[in-house]
Amino acid sequence: MAAEDRLRTYRGKRDFERTREPSGQQHREGGEQPHFVVQIHDARRMHFDSRLQVDDVLKSWSVPKGPSTDPGDKRLAVPTEDHPLEYEDFEGVIPKGEYGGGTVIVWDRGTYEPLSHDRGGRPVEFGESLERGHATFRLHGAKLHGEYALTRFRSGADEEEAWLLVRKGPARSDGHGTPDPRRARSVRTGRTLAQVAADGEQ
Repeated sequence: MAAEDRLRTYRGKRDFERTREPSGQQHREGGEQPHFVVQIHDARRMHFDSRLQVDDVLKSWSVPKGPSTDPGDKRLAVPTEDHPLEYEDFEGVIPKGEYGGGTVIVWDRGTYEPLSHDRGGRPVEFGESLERGHATFRLHGAKLHGEYALTRFRSGADEEEAWLLVRKGPARSDGHGTPDPRRARSVRTGRTLAQVAADGEQ
């Protein structure tokens, strides 16, 4: 499916004359290694948005408590619409009344390695592994490092689709964990949510 089709839902929810969120009209090369970004979004409810580049879009999940470095933490992850690759850099204020109105900062970003294999040990395309409902990957971010897994546990036929985001293996002693979102700083600009909101950026 072309990015234009994948982004139809994303664009249909936004008025780009009011929000400075990227429209996805500009073609952006993804680079050799796929990218990931974790944003903190102070909207109606504070949450983290975890996004993984798959082909020419960012597959996205809302993670209320954020990713954890503790393998014992199973974090709920609710899928949201695909976002354009440019969204990796988005930080600012979405105007009140717009979809997702509130402040956004880039908490972490970097690249990731797809690690999914079939039962025979053969590598599986990452998008295909997500369609099957289980994907593993290794993050190389400024704050997050190591192997994670996304597993679908509710298909969404009668209820909202839901996944679990879990850190695999031992927790890192030098890990950042999940921060207090109101005290967390952007990896892109070093600002907090409050500072971005005070700057009034859109």
